[in-house]
Amino acid sequence: MYRIGELATLFDVKTDTLRFYEKHGLLASSTRSEAGYRLYSQDDAQKLRFIIRAKAVGFSLNDIAELLSIELDKANWACADVKGLVDTKLEQVQAKIAELEFFASSLNKLSQACCGGPDSAEHCSILEALESTDKELSPKVEHHLHAEKQG
Repeated sequence: MYRIGELATLFDVKTDTLRFYEKHGLLASSTRSEAGYRLYSQDDAQKLRFIIRAKAVGFSLNDIAELLSIELDKANWACADVKGLVDTKLEQVQAKIAELEFFASSLNKLSQACCGGPDSAEHCSILEALESTDKELSPKVEHHLHAEKQG
């Protein structure tokens, strides 16, 4: 049996994390020692390892709860069910990556269009692009360069 601090140290997590997992049903309610300490079994330690590994590859707590329910009742689930969960998570991650790449590209365009000089921001191409009614964030580089030449 592990006391809460021992299990937390073993897996390099905080004791609050264990309490959180317990509160949300990922870990079974711990037994208590006579002194009132939470006690965890070797099965609890294996389940915690599973939770930590699942989190490390991007699964949410809801996903992990579903995976744990499959883990506890493997005979009534197909490998295809588990693969389906992984494939769904992979699609979500790929969509997020595409979104982040779009953000990075847009921010790069905004940054490249701005001189970053010490002058007033009255003609700042970044602010103009953000204020624009155009659907695409295309900084008005020509306008900014023209204002730069005048100053």
